[in-house]
Amino acid sequence: MHRDQDGSCPSRLPREDTVALSPSDVARLTAVDAARAARVLGEVRDATLSGHPGPLGPRPVIGESWGRMLRSGVDPDHDFRAGLLDREEVERRRRESPLRHVLPVLREGLLSVADVVHHIMVVADPEGRVLWREGSRPVLRKADGFGFGIGADWSEEVVGTNGIGTPAVARRPVQVFAAEHFVRTHATWTCTGAPITDPRDGRLIGVVDISGPWETTHPAMLAWVDSVAKLAEARLRERHLASLERLRSVAAPVLARITGRALVVDRDGWTAAVTGMPHLDRLALPAVIGAGPVRTAPLGPCSVEPLPGGWLVRPAQGHRAPRGPARVELDLSQPHHWSVGVADAAGAWTHELSPRHAELLYLLAVHRSGRSAAALAGDLFGDPARTVTVRAEMSRVRKYLGAVLDHRPYRFREDAEVQVVLPGPPLVPLPDSTAPGVLRARAEHRTA
Repeated sequence: MHRDQDGSCPSRLPREDTVALSPSDVARLTAVDAARAARVLGEVRDATLSGHPGPLGPRPVIGESWGRMLRSGVDPDHDFRAGLLDREEVERRRRESPLRHVLPVLREGLLSVADVVHHIMVVADPEGRVLWREGSRPVLRKADGFGFGIGADWSEEVVGTNGIGTPAVARRPVQVFAAEHFVRTHATWTCTGAPITDPRDGRLIGVVDISGPWETTHPAMLAWVDSVAKLAEARLRERHLASLERLRSVAAPVLARITGRALVVDRDGWTAAVTGMPHLDRLALPAVIGAGPVRTAPLGPCSVEPLPGGWLVRPAQGHRAPRGPARVELDLSQPHHWSVGVADAAGAWTHELSPRHAELLYLLAVHRSGRSAAALAGDLFGDPARTVTVRAEMSRVRKYLGAVLDHRPYRFREDAEVQVVLPGPPLVPLPDSTAPGVLRARAEHRTA
Protein backbone atom coordinates (compact mmCIF):
# COMPACT_ATOMS: atom_id res chain seq x y z
CA MET A 1 0.00 0.00 0.00
CA HIS A 2 1.22 3.50 -0.84
CA ARG A 3 2.24 5.58 2.17
CA ASP A 4 3.00 9.27 2.33
CA GLN A 5 6.36 10.48 3.59
CA ASP A 6 5.01 10.79 7.11
CA GLY A 7 4.10 7.08 7.04
CA SER A 8 0.35 7.62 6.89
CA CYS A 9 -1.95 6.24 4.21
CA PRO A 10 -4.77 8.79 4.03
CA SER A 11 -6.07 7.87 0.61
CA ARG A 12 -5.67 5.42 -2.24
CA LEU A 13 -6.06 8.33 -4.66
CA PRO A 14 -2.81 9.66 -6.17
CA ARG A 15 -1.82 12.85 -4.35
CA GLU A 16 -1.55 15.06 -7.44
CA ASP A 17 -4.27 13.47 -9.56
CA THR A 18 -7.19 15.85 -9.20
CA VAL A 19 -8.29 15.32 -12.80
CA ALA A 20 -9.77 11.92 -12.02
CA LEU A 21 -11.60 13.10 -8.93
CA SER A 22 -15.37 13.47 -8.89
CA PRO A 23 -17.39 15.41 -6.30
CA SER A 24 -18.11 12.15 -4.45
CA ASP A 25 -14.37 11.42 -4.36
CA VAL A 26 -13.77 14.80 -2.76
CA ALA A 27 -16.38 14.01 -0.12
CA ARG A 28 -14.57 10.73 0.62
CA LEU A 29 -11.21 12.44 0.60
CA THR A 30 -12.46 14.96 3.16
CA ALA A 31 -12.95 12.08 5.59
CA VAL A 32 -9.45 10.63 5.18
CA ASP A 33 -7.25 13.59 4.24
CA ALA A 34 -8.93 16.90 5.10
CA ALA A 35 -5.84 18.96 4.23
CA ARG A 36 -5.64 17.55 0.71
CA ALA A 37 -9.39 17.95 0.26
CA ALA A 38 -9.09 21.62 1.25
CA ARG A 39 -6.33 22.12 -1.33
CA VAL A 40 -8.32 20.42 -4.08
CA LEU A 41 -11.45 22.44 -3.29
CA GLY A 42 -9.41 25.63 -3.27
CA GLU A 43 -8.22 24.86 -6.80
CA VAL A 44 -11.76 24.02 -7.90
CA ARG A 45 -13.07 27.26 -6.43
CA ASP A 46 -10.36 29.44 -8.00
CA ALA A 47 -10.83 27.83 -11.41
CA THR A 48 -14.62 28.12 -11.30
CA LEU A 49 -14.73 31.74 -10.16
CA SER A 50 -12.05 32.75 -12.67
CA GLY A 51 -14.32 31.60 -15.47
CA HIS A 52 -11.99 28.77 -16.51
CA PRO A 53 -13.42 25.67 -14.78
CA GLY A 54 -11.31 22.54 -14.89
CA PRO A 55 -12.40 18.91 -15.22
CA LEU A 56 -13.30 18.80 -11.53
CA GLY A 57 -16.26 20.99 -10.60
CA PRO A 58 -18.00 21.67 -7.31
CA ARG A 59 -20.63 19.37 -5.90
CA PRO A 60 -24.08 20.17 -7.38
CA VAL A 61 -25.48 21.79 -4.23
CA ILE A 62 -22.37 23.98 -3.95
CA GLY A 63 -22.27 24.77 -7.67
CA GLU A 64 -25.93 25.85 -7.58
CA SER A 65 -25.18 28.12 -4.63
CA TRP A 66 -22.13 29.65 -6.34
CA GLY A 67 -24.31 30.32 -9.36
CA ARG A 68 -26.82 32.19 -7.19
CA MET A 69 -23.98 34.23 -5.67
CA LEU A 70 -22.57 35.18 -9.07
CA ARG A 71 -26.01 36.23 -10.30
CA SER A 72 -26.75 38.27 -7.18
CA GLY A 73 -23.40 40.06 -7.13
CA VAL A 74 -21.90 38.77 -3.86
CA ASP A 75 -18.19 39.69 -3.87
CA PRO A 76 -16.03 36.57 -3.24
CA ASP A 77 -13.01 38.69 -2.26
CA HIS A 78 -14.64 40.92 0.34
CA ASP A 79 -16.19 39.85 3.63
CA PHE A 80 -19.41 41.89 3.77
CA ARG A 81 -21.23 42.02 7.10
CA ALA A 82 -24.71 43.34 7.70
CA GLY A 83 -25.38 45.16 10.95
CA LEU A 84 -26.13 43.08 14.04
CA LEU A 85 -29.63 43.10 15.44
CA ASP A 86 -29.82 44.93 18.74
CA ARG A 87 -30.43 42.95 21.92
CA GLU A 88 -34.09 43.91 22.12
CA GLU A 89 -34.80 42.67 18.59
CA VAL A 90 -32.91 39.43 19.21
CA GLU A 91 -34.98 38.79 22.33
CA ARG A 92 -38.20 39.52 20.45
CA ARG A 93 -37.28 37.04 17.72
CA ARG A 94 -36.33 34.44 20.30
CA ARG A 95 -39.70 34.78 22.03
CA GLU A 96 -41.57 34.41 18.74
CA SER A 97 -39.46 31.55 17.34
CA PRO A 98 -40.90 28.02 17.62
CA LEU A 99 -37.28 26.86 17.93
CA ARG A 100 -37.22 28.04 21.54
CA HIS A 101 -39.29 24.94 22.36
CA VAL A 102 -36.67 22.53 20.98
CA LEU A 103 -33.46 24.17 22.20
CA PRO A 104 -33.03 21.40 24.82
CA VAL A 105 -33.26 18.79 22.02
CA LEU A 106 -30.65 20.61 19.93
CA ARG A 107 -28.32 21.12 22.89
CA GLU A 108 -28.56 17.53 24.05
CA GLY A 109 -28.01 16.18 20.56
CA LEU A 110 -25.22 18.46 19.40
CA LEU A 111 -23.29 20.32 22.08
CA SER A 112 -21.38 17.47 23.70
CA VAL A 113 -19.99 16.18 20.41
CA ALA A 114 -19.41 19.73 19.13
CA ASP A 115 -17.13 20.34 22.10
CA VAL A 116 -15.14 17.19 21.30
CA VAL A 117 -14.45 18.28 17.70
CA HIS A 118 -13.96 21.95 18.66
CA HIS A 119 -17.06 23.24 16.92
CA ILE A 120 -19.95 25.41 18.04
CA MET A 121 -23.73 25.09 17.66
CA VAL A 122 -25.56 27.96 15.97
CA VAL A 123 -29.35 28.33 15.64
CA ALA A 124 -30.74 30.88 13.17
CA ASP A 125 -34.21 32.04 12.19
CA PRO A 126 -35.66 31.69 8.64
CA GLU A 127 -34.01 34.95 7.58
CA GLY A 128 -30.57 33.66 8.55
CA ARG A 129 -30.26 35.80 11.69
CA VAL A 130 -28.27 34.11 14.46
CA LEU A 131 -30.45 33.80 17.57
CA TRP A 132 -28.52 31.31 19.69
CA ARG A 133 -24.85 30.34 19.71
CA GLU A 134 -23.12 27.98 22.14
CA GLY A 135 -19.95 25.92 22.43
CA SER A 136 -16.20 26.15 22.95
CA ARG A 137 -15.05 29.64 24.00
CA PRO A 138 -11.94 29.61 21.75
CA VAL A 139 -14.09 28.65 18.76
CA LEU A 140 -16.67 31.29 19.68
CA ARG A 141 -13.89 33.88 19.61
CA LYS A 142 -12.83 32.64 16.16
CA ALA A 143 -16.45 32.90 15.04
CA ASP A 144 -16.49 36.52 16.24
CA GLY A 145 -13.67 37.17 13.79
CA PHE A 146 -15.98 36.13 10.95
CA GLY A 147 -18.81 38.31 12.23
CA PHE A 148 -20.62 35.12 13.24
CA GLY A 149 -22.17 36.56 16.41
CA ILE A 150 -25.63 36.84 17.95
CA GLY A 151 -27.87 38.90 15.68
CA ALA A 152 -25.63 38.49 12.60
CA ASP A 153 -27.17 37.97 9.16
CA TRP A 154 -25.85 34.73 7.58
CA SER A 155 -28.26 34.50 4.69
CA GLU A 156 -26.73 33.51 1.34
CA GLU A 157 -27.38 36.85 -0.28
CA VAL A 158 -25.31 38.59 2.40
CA VAL A 159 -22.34 36.31 3.19
CA GLY A 160 -22.38 33.82 0.31
CA THR A 161 -22.44 30.03 0.42
CA ASN A 162 -22.49 28.89 4.06
CA GLY A 163 -24.01 26.35 6.43
CA ILE A 164 -26.96 28.52 7.46
CA GLY A 165 -28.03 30.41 4.34
CA THR A 166 -27.47 27.56 1.89
CA PRO A 167 -29.54 24.90 3.74
CA ALA A 168 -32.32 27.50 4.06
CA VAL A 169 -32.40 27.98 0.29
CA ALA A 170 -31.76 24.36 -0.73
CA ARG A 171 -34.16 23.05 1.94
CA ARG A 172 -31.82 20.16 2.66
CA PRO A 173 -28.85 19.48 4.96
CA VAL A 174 -25.64 20.91 3.52
CA GLN A 175 -22.01 20.78 4.61
CA VAL A 176 -19.87 23.65 3.29
CA PHE A 177 -16.26 22.51 3.63
CA ALA A 178 -13.35 24.98 3.55
CA ALA A 179 -13.06 26.55 0.07
CA GLU A 180 -16.62 25.57 -0.78
CA HIS A 181 -17.49 28.85 0.95
CA PHE A 182 -18.02 31.51 -1.71
CA VAL A 183 -16.23 34.25 0.23
CA ARG A 184 -12.49 33.55 0.47
CA THR A 185 -12.08 34.67 4.08
CA HIS A 186 -14.40 31.85 5.19
CA ALA A 187 -12.25 29.11 3.64
CA THR A 188 -10.63 28.18 6.97
CA TRP A 189 -14.04 27.26 8.33
CA THR A 190 -16.52 24.43 7.85
CA CYS A 191 -20.27 24.76 8.44
CA THR A 192 -22.76 21.90 8.53
CA GLY A 193 -26.38 22.96 8.70
CA ALA A 194 -29.85 21.46 8.40
CA PRO A 195 -33.17 23.27 7.93
CA ILE A 196 -35.89 22.85 10.55
CA THR A 197 -39.42 23.10 9.19
CA ASP A 198 -42.81 23.41 10.84
CA PRO A 199 -44.14 19.82 10.78
CA ARG A 200 -47.68 21.16 10.33
CA ASP A 201 -47.21 22.90 6.98
CA GLY A 202 -43.57 22.52 5.88
CA ARG A 203 -42.78 26.22 6.48
CA LEU A 204 -39.11 26.94 7.20
CA ILE A 205 -38.70 28.07 10.82
CA GLY A 206 -34.90 28.09 11.07
CA VAL A 207 -31.58 26.32 10.62
CA VAL A 208 -29.32 24.52 13.09
CA ASP A 209 -25.64 24.54 12.26
CA ILE A 210 -22.39 23.11 13.61
CA SER A 211 -19.35 25.21 12.68
CA GLY A 212 -15.64 25.25 13.34
CA PRO A 213 -12.16 24.95 11.83
CA TRP A 214 -12.11 22.56 8.87
CA GLU A 215 -9.22 20.58 10.40
CA THR A 216 -11.50 19.14 13.10
CA THR A 217 -14.52 18.32 10.95
CA HIS A 218 -15.85 14.78 11.42
CA PRO A 219 -17.09 12.81 8.37
CA ALA A 220 -20.35 11.92 10.15
CA MET A 221 -21.20 15.56 10.83
CA LEU A 222 -23.79 15.95 8.07
CA ALA A 223 -25.84 12.87 9.01
CA TRP A 224 -25.55 13.76 12.67
CA VAL A 225 -26.87 17.34 12.30
CA ASP A 226 -29.66 16.15 9.99
CA SER A 227 -30.82 13.52 12.48
CA VAL A 228 -30.95 16.05 15.33
CA ALA A 229 -32.91 18.50 13.15
CA LYS A 230 -35.43 15.76 12.35
CA LEU A 231 -35.66 14.93 16.06
CA ALA A 232 -36.46 18.59 16.76
CA GLU A 233 -39.21 18.53 14.12
CA ALA A 234 -40.65 15.38 15.71
CA ARG A 235 -40.69 17.12 19.10
CA LEU A 236 -42.54 20.10 17.58
CA ARG A 237 -45.08 17.70 16.07
CA GLU A 238 -45.60 16.08 19.49
CA ARG A 239 -46.13 19.51 21.08
CA HIS A 240 -48.69 20.43 18.44
CA LEU A 241 -50.66 17.22 18.83
CA ALA A 242 -50.59 17.50 22.63
CA SER A 243 -51.85 21.10 22.51
CA LEU A 244 -54.69 20.12 20.17
CA GLU A 245 -55.63 17.27 22.50
CA ARG A 246 -55.78 19.69 25.46
CA LEU A 247 -57.92 22.08 23.44
CA ARG A 248 -60.14 19.20 22.33
CA SER A 249 -60.85 18.30 25.97
CA VAL A 250 -61.85 21.91 26.66
CA ALA A 251 -63.99 22.02 23.53
CA ALA A 252 -65.96 18.80 24.10
CA PRO A 253 -68.50 20.13 26.63
CA VAL A 254 -68.83 23.42 24.73
CA LEU A 255 -69.62 21.76 21.40
CA ALA A 256 -72.03 19.33 23.07
CA ARG A 257 -74.34 22.26 23.89
CA ILE A 258 -74.24 23.76 20.39
CA THR A 259 -76.74 23.12 17.61
CA GLY A 260 -75.63 23.94 14.09
CA ARG A 261 -72.16 24.32 12.70
CA ALA A 262 -69.14 25.11 14.88
CA LEU A 263 -65.48 24.33 15.20
CA VAL A 264 -62.72 24.88 17.73
CA VAL A 265 -59.30 25.95 16.48
CA ASP A 266 -56.02 26.82 18.15
CA ARG A 267 -54.51 30.30 17.93
CA ASP A 268 -52.91 29.44 14.59
CA GLY A 269 -56.17 28.17 13.12
CA TRP A 270 -55.50 24.41 13.36
CA THR A 271 -58.69 22.50 14.03
CA ALA A 272 -59.12 20.60 17.30
CA ALA A 273 -62.81 19.65 16.99
CA VAL A 274 -65.89 20.25 14.80
CA THR A 275 -69.62 19.68 14.99
CA GLY A 276 -72.29 19.83 12.32
CA MET A 277 -69.85 20.31 9.43
CA PRO A 278 -67.01 18.58 7.55
CA HIS A 279 -63.58 18.63 9.16
CA LEU A 280 -61.12 21.34 8.11
CA ASP A 281 -57.42 20.87 8.78
CA ARG A 282 -56.89 24.59 9.26
CA LEU A 283 -58.93 27.76 9.21
CA ALA A 284 -57.37 30.92 7.78
CA LEU A 285 -57.78 33.41 10.62
CA PRO A 286 -57.36 37.18 10.28
CA ALA A 287 -54.03 38.58 11.43
CA VAL A 288 -55.85 40.44 14.22
CA ILE A 289 -58.67 38.53 15.85
CA GLY A 290 -60.86 39.03 18.88
CA ALA A 291 -64.26 38.09 20.22
CA GLY A 292 -67.07 39.05 17.85
CA PRO A 293 -67.74 38.87 14.11
CA VAL A 294 -64.85 38.07 11.75
CA ARG A 295 -64.43 36.84 8.20
CA THR A 296 -62.53 33.60 7.66
CA ALA A 297 -61.60 31.54 4.63
CA PRO A 298 -63.36 29.47 3.44
CA LEU A 299 -66.29 29.85 5.86
CA GLY A 300 -67.03 33.54 5.34
CA PRO A 301 -68.60 35.57 8.18
CA CYS A 302 -68.31 33.89 11.57
CA SER A 303 -68.72 34.72 15.24
CA VAL A 304 -65.70 34.02 17.42
CA GLU A 305 -65.44 33.39 21.16
CA PRO A 306 -62.19 32.86 23.08
CA LEU A 307 -61.35 29.52 24.68
CA PRO A 308 -58.25 28.59 26.69
CA GLY A 309 -55.64 28.07 23.97
CA GLY A 310 -57.90 28.80 21.01
CA TRP A 311 -61.19 29.98 19.59
CA LEU A 312 -64.76 28.75 19.20
CA VAL A 313 -65.80 29.64 15.65
CA ARG A 314 -69.46 29.59 14.54
CA PRO A 315 -70.17 30.21 10.83
CA ALA A 316 -73.12 32.48 10.08
CA GLN A 317 -76.18 30.32 9.57
CA GLY A 318 -77.34 30.06 5.96
CA HIS A 319 -74.57 32.32 4.73
CA ARG A 320 -73.28 31.96 1.21
CA ALA A 321 -70.14 33.84 0.37
CA PRO A 322 -70.84 36.42 -2.36
CA ARG A 323 -69.27 35.71 -5.71
CA GLY A 324 -68.57 39.31 -6.62
CA PRO A 325 -65.27 40.37 -8.21
CA ALA A 326 -62.28 39.38 -6.10
CA ARG A 327 -58.77 40.78 -5.95
CA VAL A 328 -56.01 38.25 -5.27
CA GLU A 329 -52.48 39.27 -4.32
CA LEU A 330 -49.80 36.58 -4.40
CA ASP A 331 -46.85 38.02 -2.49
CA LEU A 332 -43.55 36.32 -3.45
CA SER A 333 -41.38 39.37 -2.74
CA GLN A 334 -39.53 37.86 0.24
CA PRO A 335 -37.13 34.91 -0.21
CA HIS A 336 -38.89 32.51 2.20
CA HIS A 337 -42.06 34.25 3.38
CA TRP A 338 -44.93 33.93 0.91
CA SER A 339 -48.61 34.73 1.30
CA VAL A 340 -51.84 35.06 -0.62
CA GLY A 341 -54.37 37.76 0.14
CA VAL A 342 -57.97 37.96 -1.06
CA ALA A 343 -60.29 40.97 -0.99
CA ASP A 344 -63.90 40.74 -2.20
CA ALA A 345 -67.37 41.97 -1.33
CA ALA A 346 -67.33 40.14 2.00
CA GLY A 347 -63.99 41.48 3.29
CA ALA A 348 -60.27 40.73 3.12
CA TRP A 349 -57.91 38.11 4.54
CA THR A 350 -54.35 36.83 4.14
CA HIS A 351 -52.95 33.32 4.35
CA GLU A 352 -49.29 32.31 4.70
CA LEU A 353 -48.14 29.77 2.11
CA SER A 354 -45.99 26.68 2.26
CA PRO A 355 -43.31 26.34 -0.46
CA ARG A 356 -45.41 23.85 -2.44
CA HIS A 357 -48.56 25.97 -2.33
CA ALA A 358 -46.56 29.06 -3.32
CA GLU A 359 -45.30 27.13 -6.36
CA LEU A 360 -48.80 25.99 -7.31
CA LEU A 361 -50.35 29.44 -7.07
CA TYR A 362 -47.46 31.03 -8.96
CA LEU A 363 -47.98 28.54 -11.79
CA LEU A 364 -51.73 29.22 -11.86
CA ALA A 365 -51.07 32.98 -11.89
CA VAL A 366 -48.72 32.53 -14.86
CA HIS A 367 -51.18 30.24 -16.70
CA ARG A 368 -54.48 32.11 -16.26
CA SER A 369 -56.24 29.83 -18.75
CA GLY A 370 -55.67 26.96 -16.31
CA ARG A 371 -53.65 23.78 -15.91
CA SER A 372 -54.77 20.18 -15.76
CA ALA A 373 -53.52 17.91 -12.96
CA ALA A 374 -51.13 16.26 -15.43
CA ALA A 375 -49.79 19.63 -16.61
CA LEU A 376 -49.22 20.77 -13.01
CA ALA A 377 -47.49 17.47 -12.24
CA GLY A 378 -45.13 18.13 -15.13
CA ASP A 379 -44.63 21.72 -13.98
CA LEU A 380 -43.80 20.66 -10.41
CA PHE A 381 -42.01 17.34 -10.78
CA GLY A 382 -41.19 16.94 -14.45
CA ASP A 383 -43.48 13.88 -14.34
CA PRO A 384 -47.06 14.26 -15.68
CA ALA A 385 -48.00 10.93 -14.06
CA ARG A 386 -47.85 12.36 -10.52
CA THR A 387 -51.42 13.59 -10.62
CA VAL A 388 -52.41 12.05 -7.27
CA THR A 389 -49.93 14.28 -5.45
CA VAL A 390 -51.10 17.36 -7.35
CA ARG A 391 -54.78 16.68 -6.66
CA ALA A 392 -54.07 16.20 -2.95
CA GLU A 393 -52.18 19.50 -2.76
CA MET A 394 -54.82 21.37 -4.77
CA SER A 395 -57.49 19.97 -2.46
CA ARG A 396 -55.63 21.57 0.45
CA VAL A 397 -55.31 24.86 -1.44
CA ARG A 398 -59.04 24.91 -2.24
CA LYS A 399 -59.87 24.60 1.44
CA TYR A 400 -58.75 28.18 2.00
CA LEU A 401 -58.85 29.59 -1.56
CA GLY A 402 -61.81 27.80 -3.07
CA ALA A 403 -63.87 30.99 -3.42
CA VAL A 404 -61.52 32.31 -6.13
CA LEU A 405 -60.44 29.02 -7.74
CA ASP A 406 -62.13 26.87 -10.35
CA HIS A 407 -61.13 23.38 -11.46
CA ARG A 408 -61.21 21.16 -14.55
CA PRO A 409 -58.76 22.71 -15.28
CA TYR A 410 -57.36 24.28 -12.12
CA ARG A 411 -57.36 28.07 -12.53
CA PHE A 412 -58.18 31.36 -10.89
CA ARG A 413 -61.74 32.53 -11.58
CA GLU A 414 -61.98 34.62 -14.74
CA ASP A 415 -63.45 37.59 -12.83
CA ALA A 416 -60.60 37.55 -10.26
CA GLU A 417 -57.95 40.24 -10.56
CA VAL A 418 -54.67 38.44 -9.80
CA GLN A 419 -51.52 40.38 -8.94
CA VAL A 420 -48.15 38.71 -8.28
CA VAL A 421 -45.69 40.73 -6.19
CA LEU A 422 -42.18 39.66 -7.24
CA PRO A 423 -38.85 40.42 -5.55
CA GLY A 424 -36.73 43.17 -6.99
CA PRO A 425 -33.64 42.28 -9.05
CA PRO A 426 -31.31 40.52 -8.72
CA LEU A 427 -33.54 38.27 -6.58
CA VAL A 428 -35.90 35.79 -8.21
CA PRO A 429 -39.28 34.45 -7.04
CA LEU A 430 -39.20 31.18 -5.09
CA PRO A 431 -35.38 31.00 -5.17
CA ASP A 432 -35.21 27.51 -3.66
CA SER A 433 -37.66 25.98 -6.16
CA THR A 434 -36.37 23.53 -8.74
CA ALA A 435 -39.80 22.87 -10.27
CA PRO A 436 -39.48 22.89 -14.08
CA GLY A 437 -42.51 25.14 -14.51
CA VAL A 438 -41.18 27.68 -12.02
CA LEU A 439 -37.77 27.70 -13.71
CA ARG A 440 -39.43 28.37 -17.08
CA ALA A 441 -41.56 31.16 -15.64
CA ARG A 442 -38.48 32.79 -14.12
CA ALA A 443 -36.62 32.63 -17.44
CA GLU A 444 -39.57 34.14 -19.31
CA HIS A 445 -39.85 36.92 -16.72
CA ARG A 446 -36.15 37.80 -17.08
CA THR A 447 -36.40 38.05 -20.86
CA ALA A 448 -39.69 39.96 -20.86
